[in-house]
Amino acid sequence: MEVERPSVADLDALADLWVDLADGQRSFGSHLRADANRDAVRESLSRRIVAGGCLVARDPEPIGFVTFYPESETYDRDRSRGIVENLYVIPERRGEGVGTALLRAAESALADGGADVVALEVLAGNERAREFYAARGYDAHRVELERPTERETDTSEGG
Repeated sequence: MEVERPSVADLDALADLWVDLADGQRSFGSHLRADANRDAVRESLSRRIVAGGCLVARDPEPIGFVTFYPESETYDRDRSRGIVENLYVIPERRGEGVGTALLRAAESALADGGADVVALEVLAGNERAREFYAARGYDAHRVELERPTERETDTSEGG
């Protein structure tokens, strides 16, 4: 297995992996529609590939990917942050160190770009992912809370 920068020729395979990621996240409460976002994700992945913010694990075909970028807000901070946006490994290759290799490579690239810390988001219900990141030194920094609006509550109750 190798972790490397993908080429634009990998775009469709990476978009397929992202759709699998998004589809799997639905069971943990994600609101993203998987296949409906394929074109937007393909465009986003294209930008990440060109900017150097995407890595792929292959053996020899793509078996996982990670996307990342340096945070660029206008607020002055005491630490520069890098963001890991997506990390996905096909289910049959999980537990083999592929995700760890992708995460470490993204962390290294972000550090080389000046990041002092790396941040990422995990759905609260995705216990396996939370354990994966905790085992690699990630701690909760910010917690996002969500509730349905009255409109959503009325709709779900048949009103």
